[in-house]
Amino acid sequence: MSISLEQLSAQMRRGEQVPLRHTMQVVLTLSIPSILQQIVVTAVEYIDAAMVGHIGASATASIGIVSSSTWLMHGMLAGLYMSFAIQVAQYLGADRQDDARGVLRQSMIFNLVVGLAAAAFGIGISRFLPGWLGADPSLQADASAYFAIWSASLPFLMIMGTYSSMLRSSGDALTPGLISVLTCVLDVIFNFCLINPTREMVVFGRTMTVWGLGWGVPGAALGTALATTISGVLTLAILLLRDGPLCIRKPGSWHITKACLQNLWKVGAPLAAERAVLSSAQVLLIRIVSGLGTTAIAANSLGVSAESLCYMAGYGIQDASLALVGQAVGANRRDMAKNFAWLCTGMGMGIMALTGVGMYIFAPNLMGVFTADAAVIALGARVLRIEALAEPMFGASIVASGAMQGAGDSTGCFVLNLVSMWGIRLTLASLLAPHFGLVGVWMAMSFELTIRGVLFLVRLAHGRWLDKGALA
Repeated sequence: MSISLEQLSAQMRRGEQVPLRHTMQVVLTLSIPSILQQIVVTAVEYIDAAMVGHIGASATASIGIVSSSTWLMHGMLAGLYMSFAIQVAQYLGADRQDDARGVLRQSMIFNLVVGLAAAAFGIGISRFLPGWLGADPSLQADASAYFAIWSASLPFLMIMGTYSSMLRSSGDALTPGLISVLTCVLDVIFNFCLINPTREMVVFGRTMTVWGLGWGVPGAALGTALATTISGVLTLAILLLRDGPLCIRKPGSWHITKACLQNLWKVGAPLAAERAVLSSAQVLLIRIVSGLGTTAIAANSLGVSAESLCYMAGYGIQDASLALVGQAVGANRRDMAKNFAWLCTGMGMGIMALTGVGMYIFAPNLMGVFTADAAVIALGARVLRIEALAEPMFGASIVASGAMQGAGDSTGCFVLNLVSMWGIRLTLASLLAPHFGLVGVWMAMSFELTIRGVLFLVRLAHGRWLDKGALA
């Protein structure tokens, strides 16, 4: 007999002992759509990178220069909007559906105000950002255009991220997965037309003229922005029209509540700070890499895209971990919260160990998907094999952090990431890069990810992350 997250949550509230098979079933029900979503997203990132990469190493480097800044902005915004999803998970676990819908309404106001402000800020600094990051003058025009266009889509990116995470928190991982698939398909179609000029192509033995605008790097940004906008509008429409515990058509207030603001500060501020710590460290790493030459910049950017093949499963299971632990904490079942956390973390480590082996073996092939530049392929394959060794512990940190965030312990995640990224990765990278180049930077990354995984496992074992308790 199949069981849903809502049914499992009801069992927990009644104080029943949940059978392992039910736990595994719900974990898989939530994880598999998220993992498949990550696979599709990763595949499209590969296609995007390949489309840009075949323009040339300079085009790849232009995007690589500002990629860390897009991570920084999106990461901080995601940290804030994820706090709404955590509130929804805990309220649904406690069977406080009115409060969950109240959080949903308040998140809409938040997204409107903060999303527009973030877009204006990103567009405003786009002209100067590549220069601040030390980009070669030949790369700055494309890098600036890419960042400006991407920033314009931030309100819709926030809409899609917020409401997709809320649907997962309510037990529906399939709908967000399908929306992500649609986003990816649209992204490929738009990029195919916007990046390349009109050209002749051979399709099934017949020569055809394929229309294109030939906008290169700005075209890639516009394709992604259009796909994100369409999917964001669709996500909002689904949320407005659907029934269930998050049905917004049911009566309720649109007033901003003190409890929501307290929870936003308690959970969202440390989450945003954590994302800022991780992403700003990436910005500084890009600054280090940017001094190593165009080949190193391109290999680093494409290597990061290739590595996503490994950690996509980890982030898929993280979604399940956050929703399950959040509902268990809301139902006042610390025992089940621990069980969910360890089960999900073990799954994440195991799957990422297997994908790490695959990345080590097929590193040159993965790099060859993105570019035909032999020097970039050789360097990228070398650093990927270094990174593959750390993937199991990277999986531990990814999934364990999701469990801790579901329990409201975003401050603990922030501290661990601060110590790991700034105390270990950046220090080692700055010391090793002058002597070993990009290889030294990735050696620092691999060592830091291993230590980070150990730190998260230690905190998970001590159980202090559960002391935060349910939200107000």
